[in-house]
Amino acid sequence: MKRITNIALIIALMSCIVLVPSACFAQNMLRKLGRGLANIITSPIEIPKSVQESFYEDGPVAAGTYGVLDGVYKFVARTLVGVYEVVSFPFPLPADYAPIVEPEFLFSPHEQ
Repeated sequence: MKRITNIALIIALMSCIVLVPSACFAQNMLRKLGRGLANIITSPIEIPKSVQESFYEDGPVAAGTYGVLDGVYKFVARTLVGVYEVVSFPFPLPADYAPIVEPEFLFSPHEQ
């Protein structure tokens, strides 16, 4: 009986260790790989998104000039960051797999 109790205690302790919840939005190599792929795939949307933001904030002339240029810049930057993250996903660079661009994903709920 004592042996069964010890085994049950060991299983319970091991379960606690395994089932401890990790931090929400924890950064790891698979999240970095997914983030990189998502950034590569969604990066072209930066252009119309930037044009729309410029239109609502500054008007149609700004949207047609600054909005387009800003969108192209963001498109290229997000694509390059995505390629970098896909290539370097096994390595914790930058520290702890932290995102390089903000927002982490193009349509992030934490976007301001």
